[in-house]
Amino acid sequence: MATNFFIIKIFLLTTVSFILTLIWTPFLTHLLYKFRLGKGIRDEKVAPIFAMIHKKKAGTPTMGGVLVWGTTLFLIISIFYLSKIFDGIFSGLNFLSRSETLLPLGALIASAIVGLIDDLFDIWRMGKDGGGLRMRHRFMIYGLIAGVGAWWFFYKLGWTILYVPFFGYLDIGLWYIPFFIFIIIGTAHAVNLTDGLDGLAGGTLLAAFSTYGAIAFALGRYDLATFCGVIAGALLAFLWFNINPARFFMGDTGSMSLGVTLGIIAMLTNAALLLPIIGFIFVVETVSVLIQMFWKKVFGHKLFLSSPLHHHLEAIGWPEPKIVMRFWVIAAVSSIIGLILFLVDKV
Repeated sequence: MATNFFIIKIFLLTTVSFILTLIWTPFLTHLLYKFRLGKGIRDEKVAPIFAMIHKKKAGTPTMGGVLVWGTTLFLIISIFYLSKIFDGIFSGLNFLSRSETLLPLGALIASAIVGLIDDLFDIWRMGKDGGGLRMRHRFMIYGLIAGVGAWWFFYKLGWTILYVPFFGYLDIGLWYIPFFIFIIIGTAHAVNLTDGLDGLAGGTLLAAFSTYGAIAFALGRYDLATFCGVIAGALLAFLWFNINPARFFMGDTGSMSLGVTLGIIAMLTNAALLLPIIGFIFVVETVSVLIQMFWKKVFGHKLFLSSPLHHHLEAIGWPEPKIVMRFWVIAAVSSIIGLILFLVDKV
């Protein structure tokens, strides 16, 4: 009976998250268009192919990721305080807990605020070349957020154990801290790179958070599973407006914060080594950028017409919806494979 209640709780709050996001999206959209918070397109001299393909999207509002983290924050805080006022059902629905959701929530909001500032700098043409925060500053800030998380895990929770699928537990001692930071920063920037086509990041993140929600549930971490469900519900509503042609983009306030949060959840479930499978698209996109940089440095010319990979596929003539849908299919299949590997390993 208890398990049934947790299942109902997860699906109920996922649905509530979806509905709430749908309700307040028109208000946010109105504000984004009213104040012309649109994203500029990269300079033709820097990225000529990208600029040519995406010229028609210039001025499309960004910062749509506020919908996802805003809904998540509202739900988790409001239910927490309602549980303090009204005992009973709200106590059961509360999913704010120190051991499971406090850290990912804090990281989500901290990263979202940094991303929001970066988006505004980009819109207002502030920073170097009017492109927002410089890359090294972004690495420093998100590295600090990841460092706080690593400190919490290592010193407060005493975590030094890494689970290696099919091999068992491995105590990596102090190496846990740099590994944690690498996972968080790597995941955040991988998701950010994937956020380049209408609906692409939202759909792939939906698959990843749903999978880690299932993993958390299998581990008996029901608050964390609910947290993943709430994010998934908000992402589903976000996609309603973000699919081609997008009413708005996710922005760094969405992609970076959700990437950081996904990495932390992977660490909380001790399933970080399954992340390259569950987040296969994120890995492919990142590797394509690294290969492009290497190729240009070593051979003096580009391997791909444009990078990440989704822009190369656009450049050779693939329609945007076709790329997105096929990447969604790959993301869904890779997530299922990751979940199967997790479950088989636990049998």
